[in-house]
Order: sequence, then structure tokens, then C-alpha cells
Amino acid sequence: MPEITPKVDIILDRDGVINLDSDAYVKSADEWIPIDSSIQAIANLHKAGHRLFIATNQSGVGRGFFTLDDLNAMHEKMLNLIHQAGGKITDIAFCPHTPDDQCDCRKPKSGLLISLANTHHISLNSAIVIGDSLRDLQAATNVGSKAFLVLTGKGKKTLQENPNLPYPIFETLYDASQSILT
Repeated sequence: MPEITPKVDIILDRDGVINLDSDAYVKSADEWIPIDSSIQAIANLHKAGHRLFIATNQSGVGRGFFTLDDLNAMHEKMLNLIHQAGGKITDIAFCPHTPDDQCDCRKPKSGLLISLANTHHISLNSAIVIGDSLRDLQAATNVGSKAFLVLTGKGKKTLQENPNLPYPIFETLYDASQSILT
């Protein structure tokens, strides 16, 4: 009998993991550009039966760089591309706050992950969180999730600044997805 891969819940960071990141912030749907193969990675994971979620800091809202309508337009563009590829994102949790707001949802705090877990009955101990920054990995570790680092976005800088990270490291989301699927 073929080995059955257990289905896991996968929580993705957005900027730098799914789409190209920008130090000047991704502020509109026009500026939201997917990383090569990231959409296909999400589709492949969904088709294999995994549930996918996004947990993303979006302090550009709190800083006044873009509006919630702009953010919703970016997410609509992303979800349409994922849907066209045969994938699905179950839910998107985002933090609109700035670091000065001292909220509980801004990564590296784990409020976004806990909120998704409570809403969708995610067992965070068996979930995988994929990110490109140390704060993504810290948020995952804080709730007992497995964390993967991707080297897209801020990933190479994260690894350079923290060369002894105890996490699996992948070039791209697609590479991480292949590891999950095999």
C-alpha cells in the first residue's frame, strides 16, 4: 500500500514568501507580484489535501502607506491567481498595526497564529509555518509549530544574520512544498 502523507495545516507569511517583497512596502495590487512558482506550490499543497493559511504583518496600513481597500485588492489578486492554479487559501490573518502599537498580533508575537488556530481548529503543534524572516520563525516557535525558512524575500538576510538557525531552510516556497509533499 502506498504511504499516506499526513495532512497538515500550513501557515504562510505573505511578502517575501508568496510575492516579491519591497523595503518601500507592497502598496497596491499592481505592486503585488508573485514569486515564480509560489502560486503553483500553494496549488500543489492544496491539491494534496493540506489546508493553507496566511499570517502577515501589514504595518503599511497602520503607517498610512495604503488602505484596507488596497490590502483587500492585493489579497483578491493573490487569491484569484491561486484559484486559477487550482489552489485555495482557507483564510488570511493580518496585523495592520505598527510596532509602536504594542499589539498581540504583530509577529514575532503569535496572535495571528492563535487567531487562525481558534477560528479553524488548527493544531498548532502539528502545523508548519513558512516564512522569510526571524519574526515568522519566532512566532511559530512560540506556539510549538514547525517553522521553515525560505531564502526568498528577506530569507537570505535572515540566514546571514542568524547562521545557526535550527530550522529547515529552502530556496523557495516551491522547494519547501516539495519537501512537504515527499
